[in-house]
Amino acid sequence: MPPDAGRAAEKVARQSYGKLIAFLTARSRDVAAAEDALSEALASALRVWPERGIPGNPEAWLLVAARRNLMQAARHRTVEANAQTTISIAFEEAEERMNEAGNSIFPDERLKLLFACTHPAIDRSVHTALMLQTVLGIEAKTIARTFVVSPEAMSQRLVRAKVKIRDAGIPFAVPPRPTLPERLAAVLSAIYAAYGLGWDGLDGEDEHPSLAGEAIWLGRALLAVLPDEPEAVGLLSLMLHCEARRSARRDGSGRYVPLDEQDMAAWNAIMIAEADALLRNAGGFDRFGPFQCQAAIQSVHAARRLSGTTDWQALTTLYAALVMMKPTLGARVSQAAVIGRALSAAAGLEVLDRLDPRDVASYQPYWAVRAFLLTQAGDDTAAADAYMTAIGLSDSPAVRDFLAGRLKGAQQGMSGHCIIP
Repeated sequence: MPPDAGRAAEKVARQSYGKLIAFLTARSRDVAAAEDALSEALASALRVWPERGIPGNPEAWLLVAARRNLMQAARHRTVEANAQTTISIAFEEAEERMNEAGNSIFPDERLKLLFACTHPAIDRSVHTALMLQTVLGIEAKTIARTFVVSPEAMSQRLVRAKVKIRDAGIPFAVPPRPTLPERLAAVLSAIYAAYGLGWDGLDGEDEHPSLAGEAIWLGRALLAVLPDEPEAVGLLSLMLHCEARRSARRDGSGRYVPLDEQDMAAWNAIMIAEADALLRNAGGFDRFGPFQCQAAIQSVHAARRLSGTTDWQALTTLYAALVMMKPTLGARVSQAAVIGRALSAAAGLEVLDRLDPRDVASYQPYWAVRAFLLTQAGDDTAAADAYMTAIGLSDSPAVRDFLAGRLKGAQQGMSGHCIIP
């Protein structure tokens, strides 16, 4: 196969998966069938494009092929008599709109799919995972690692949720105002989880910028629909603050650089300014939530560009507020890291020691922070053990190399720098 054809198929799969699935599902009401149809379309692209050339609009080509596959599958299923007609009419109407546009542009239904995935009929525990897979195309095994469950268990949960969407006829629409707050929280969490996967990388990749960019796009799209929701504003501010530092996370040789060692001149000042403006705007609603709190935390880190120092006391206060609002494992581990810098290593270790050992056993950031604090406390032997555990749990080669360097330092009785999750 010519490499260009393979790269083109991979590119459109990465960039347009969620948009295509959302469009197909919004009309068929069957997520699993839409995924199968698109998978077959991608396989067809790998066969056809090398022979006939890459189409001018690969995204539209895949949509037409997936539509054909979906209709063909419907013909071979035992369905109600009018089901095939309903699907056909829906796609014919969609094609007419595309043809009228003259350039094969089709509506982006991803926000509607995001809200469909948070419908009350679907088990709340699977909302975020379902959105990560259907809207962003993330594999079940990667999602399972994020939620610290087995791939088999995650796959079963996702299958059940997709069946529920199909059988319950769940609508594809932004919900009415009275039900919005409860549904919005799950959508915000899913978008941020997607950004986190793009930030940390997938399946051993150091980073996945396209996934992070997709999450930021979704954040902007959500804010355009709900401009008066302060947590939606806070989420976008948070993601932009993190994204502003992306280029500084690696040095010229690709080595991982922790936050307090980063070249602040490499931070994106324009993006930071936008993030801070959004955060100020969110504050005007007088409804402070966890995403605004996390954005404020990142804003404190960004302020080091101007002051030259990190306000650890401000971070301690903000993390205390965050843990009160949303006591996630990540928030509590980060709180320990900050307390270790603001007060003492012993104080930070006390926070870590209060966490359930079962929760932290396979949580890599816990072991990285614990190793740093133990080093600062002078317990190099225990620090070395913690560093080895953190290295074993890390999926990123760059982070493993960084931790290996800190392990060597601990073994030599030296202090290191902390990775604040």
